[in-house]
Amino acid sequence: MGVVNVTPDSFSDGGLYLDPAAAVSHGLELVEDGADLLDVGGESTRPGAEPVDEAEELRRVVPVVEGLAGAGVPISVDTSKAVAAAAALDAGAEIVNDVTALRGDSRMAALCAAREATVVLMHMRGEPRTMQRGPVYEDVVAEVGEFLAERDAAARAAGIAAERIWLDPGIGFGKAEAHNLELLRRLGELKALGRPLVVGTSRKSFIGRVDGSAASERLGGTIASSVLAAAEGAAVLRVHDVAEMAQAARVAAAVLG
Repeated sequence: MGVVNVTPDSFSDGGLYLDPAAAVSHGLELVEDGADLLDVGGESTRPGAEPVDEAEELRRVVPVVEGLAGAGVPISVDTSKAVAAAAALDAGAEIVNDVTALRGDSRMAALCAAREATVVLMHMRGEPRTMQRGPVYEDVVAEVGEFLAERDAAARAAGIAAERIWLDPGIGFGKAEAHNLELLRRLGELKALGRPLVVGTSRKSFIGRVDGSAASERLGGTIASSVLAAAEGAAVLRVHDVAEMAQAARVAAAVLG
C-alpha cells in the first residue's frame, strides 16, 4: 500500500505533495514502482497533529482520488470523517482506512456498510494529539487483539461484511518503542482474529529510537520491520518507499516459499 499524503504536516513527507497534481503524479509513480493499492490522506495523524476541518480535508483529498481512480489499483482514503469518506468513495475510492476504527464519526459504519466499502480498523489509544503521552499496557498484544476483535464485531453488527474488514495493530499510535517491537514480534498471534492484517512501520519513530536515525534515514528499518511483519502474517504493508519495499517483499516471499 503506497502512501499518498496530501498534507502540510505529515511527519516525513508533509508538504511535498500538497498540490493535487503533484500528489496524483506521485501516486502514479508509486503504482509504477509496484504498489498494489494507494492510500490517500488529507489529515496528518502523526503524534501531536492538530485536526483538520471537513472542508479542508475534502479540498485536499477529492481531486487526488479522482486523479488516481484510473490508476489500475484500488484506492483507499485515510480518514475518520464520514463526509470525507463519502466524497472519496464517490470519487472512486474503494477502501476506508479509519485510524479511529469507526469510533470517530457515528455515521461512518453505516456509510461503509451501505456503500460496501472495505474498511481498515486500526488500534489507537487516545487521539493523535495525546496518544504518545506515556502509553501503558500490561500485555500490548492481548489488549490490541481484544480491541480489534471488539471493533470487528461492531463493524459486522453495523452491516459490514466480514470479508471487507481488515485490521491494523496501529504501530506508533499510542505505543512506546517496546510496545511496537512486541507487536511486531508477536504479530502472528493477531492472525487468530481471522482478518487480513495491515501493518504500517514506514519511517516511524520507533525505528529512530533503535538506531538514532532521522525520518529520512529509516528505509532500512522500514524494510526490516515490514519483511518481518509479512513473515508473521501481515497481508498489507503500508509504506512510503514502494520500489524498495516491493523488491524486498518479493525476495522475502521467494526465500520463505
